[in-house]
Amino acid sequence: MSATSRQPNILLIMADQLAPQFLSSYGHPLVKTPAIDRLANEGVVFDSAYTNSPLCAPSRFVMMSGRLPSKIAAWDNAVEFSSEVPTFAHYLQSVGYHTCLSGKMHFVGPDQLHGFGERLTTDVYPADFTWHPEWDRFDERLDWFHNMEVVTKAGPCVRSMYMDYDDEAVFKARRFMFERARDDTDQPFMMTVSMIQPHDPYLCRKGHWDLYEHDDIDLPKVSLAEINEDPLSARLRYGYGASDAELDEDTVRNARHAYYGSISAIDDKVKSLLGALDESGFADNTIVVFTSDHGDMLGERGMWFKMSFLENSARVPLIVHAPKMLSPRRVKSAVSLVDILPTFADIAGDGEFGKFATPIEGRSLVPHLSGGTEHDEVIGEYFAEGTNTPVFMNRSNEHKLIYSHNDPVQYYNLANDPLELRNLADSDHCREELAKKIADIRKNYDREALTERVMESQRRRKFLKNVMSDQLLSWDYQPKENAAETYIRNTMPIYELEKRARFPKA
Repeated sequence: MSATSRQPNILLIMADQLAPQFLSSYGHPLVKTPAIDRLANEGVVFDSAYTNSPLCAPSRFVMMSGRLPSKIAAWDNAVEFSSEVPTFAHYLQSVGYHTCLSGKMHFVGPDQLHGFGERLTTDVYPADFTWHPEWDRFDERLDWFHNMEVVTKAGPCVRSMYMDYDDEAVFKARRFMFERARDDTDQPFMMTVSMIQPHDPYLCRKGHWDLYEHDDIDLPKVSLAEINEDPLSARLRYGYGASDAELDEDTVRNARHAYYGSISAIDDKVKSLLGALDESGFADNTIVVFTSDHGDMLGERGMWFKMSFLENSARVPLIVHAPKMLSPRRVKSAVSLVDILPTFADIAGDGEFGKFATPIEGRSLVPHLSGGTEHDEVIGEYFAEGTNTPVFMNRSNEHKLIYSHNDPVQYYNLANDPLELRNLADSDHCREELAKKIADIRKNYDREALTERVMESQRRRKFLKNVMSDQLLSWDYQPKENAAETYIRNTMPIYELEKRARFPKA
């Protein structure tokens, strides 16, 4: 990366449940995303970026901490993110950044900031313990879990909760940028703008729906009938009701159509944020990072949503845009969200900031941004629904291992088999390398102790959530706003207030 006159601003833009396979910059022939395409054409595109845990909250805790899930007890969507864990917001604040969050981060627990100096919105999801899995009865359906109604009733609508939420997150983020510009400060900012679309329910506005001809919507590349289904996939499909649902092609196409429309809605939001950067004068000294927390199976293999280490669920888009600092390129190396913290720290400290308060598993992507290939490996861990034992993933050298104690091993050569149709676990020519990878997992993890930690946590939360409900105790974040200091108030003459709010200054 080339040097800048001062520390660059960092704008992290996140979508939710956005699989890169459905972006034109990653090869999809139909989905319309001109703003994201601009980021990709002018930036660095990571073609093999992954989540380290294919579920909303754990993936975000990992991204913010630079630590793998087992190191910070990031088991599932209802586990507390400990305030003791340093995050990229803490580190950036410590070297002079103003840090701000607008939108979703799915923090669970009383700490709803985790290092962010400012938060502009509440979260879209609850901050309590309700959504926890139960490994004591892992093969039973959960009453709060995903269900297939979001697929069968997909389509266009005028408004939805998620549309409202994303509108608010982006509006407040744009206002933040203009307020920073009016303040005319040299302090750099790190802002995270995190949206909930295209997460299910699969809905979009009619204008975005109409961007696509319904008959043009492509169907899944791999049907359930074409594969020998692995047990974890079967349990997940049972858990959210897909094993009971007989979906015709039009129903599947309808859900995918709405998902594509929702992606185009996200693209409009990206365009709006980039426009605010340009208008506020921050564009030339701001590094924009676009990513998601995990993907979406979207009907592949008869599966929906995430929670799997298969490609559509586990891969994420990752684009780094800074035309004044970086040359456009594509990176083939396998990287992951755990690498975000050391990357931001590296950027903020001009390559010298690496004294972390705790060991981290993430590795800086700055060498990749400059054309190097420092690492090419992703470690994944999963402790949530559909299993009663840890599930591990290793992606390196174009091979991917999915391993758990109770299920058959899955091993794929993604270069030759990107759709993961040929399991090489029993192939003679893979036997030695596969045995080594499995031995490494068994050496690095005490499965029985890890399982007990997960189950103890689940049992504690099962008890506590009911007590909290009776107490009407809420950890949900309430944005701070003082009406006495907004718009026109009698704190000074009206013309002075109006003059101070104008940008650019007259």
